Amino acid sequence: MKEIEKLDNGDWYYFLDQDVVDRKARAAKLCQEFNQIPATEAEKQTAKIKEIFGSYGKNISVQSRFNCDYGKNIHVGNDFLSNYNLTILDVAPVNIGNNVMIGPNVDIYTVNHPMTAQGRRDYMGKGYPVTIGNDVWIGGKVSIVPGVTIGNNVVVAAGAVVTKDVPDNSLVGGVPAKVIKKLDEE
Repeated sequence: MKEIEKLDNGDWYYFLDQDVVDRKARAAKLCQEFNQIPATEAEKQTAKIKEIFGSYGKNISVQSRFNCDYGKNIHVGNDFLSNYNLTILDVAPVNIGNNVMIGPNVDIYTVNHPMTAQGRRDYMGKGYPVTIGNDVWIGGKVSIVPGVTIGNNVVVAAGAVVTKDVPDNSLVGGVPAKVIKKLDEE
């Protein structure tokens, strides 16, 4: 099995494989093109981000700078807004629901590396999907690690590091993020 197939299957893969490197280079090129579009040309920005994403709903807005590993594994719903400096390492799928706002300097990671020194010396990686529900607000400088699911009607406080699944109707914050309080359902 090719390394890119292992990556797509969610298995351990050699991340310096040429197919994997080529995929990342393509995404880097598209992101660079997006990041060079002036903010005054919102329609061009939207067209380019639609070229990058795997799927998208109505009313999406992504501010520059944006970076990703693949792009086609990013799926956003209707009314998606991200502020400046969003990074999504989408080795595995990142599914984002409707009515999601992401603050500045947010990082979403799906790729992980071995806990063994030998595994890291062998340049191995493995992807774990990230899912973000509907009606979510992610504050600035939040990090979301591989394999996390964030429920519906969630607020993630600025600076949080989300290492575990977040239940619906929650305000979470801290390092690592913990439920601070339950939110009213609407």
